[in-house]
Amino acid sequence: MRFAGVVALAAVMAVTGVSGAQDNREDRHGRKYKAPPETARIEVLVVKDFNGKPIQNAAVIFRPMEDGQPNGSYEVKTGPDGKATIDVIPRGATVVLQVLATGFASYAKEYQVAEANKAIEVRVIRPREQVSAYQDNGDKESQRKAGVQEANRPKDGKTNNTSDTNKTNNTSSPK
Repeated sequence: MRFAGVVALAAVMAVTGVSGAQDNREDRHGRKYKAPPETARIEVLVVKDFNGKPIQNAAVIFRPMEDGQPNGSYEVKTGPDGKATIDVIPRGATVVLQVLATGFASYAKEYQVAEANKAIEVRVIRPREQVSAYQDNGDKESQRKAGVQEANRPKDGKTNNTSDTNKTNNTSSPK
């Protein structure tokens, strides 16, 4: 019995001695852990410029830059309070912020994200007249009037007769 205990103790010591020797090897293989960079929490408040009220459902697009090159993009919609929050942009990065809201001119600006928390207020304006660089057929600069451009619709709610006749006369059976 005593002999079995001594043999077991010797076996345990032999195993622990061998495993301890493996831990001291310099040529370990495997993946090296690299901690992800610290990220910043960015909160963007989108409001109307003329009255300061928040804009719901505006698209806030973040484009982080790495070595002067775009490194992906993230899109977040604003909530009822006009706020959009993101917390995956690395601290110290340059980010191009773009805001798109229906009925308003688009907004874009470049920001440096140095601190852990950054609050940005974007005041969007109504669209203004746009001038293009190309010439139209009349050799005049092409322009769009200020405001939202929509299709011309009859004010009385009636449609033209050609579309009504096409709807009512389309009774032929399929062939």
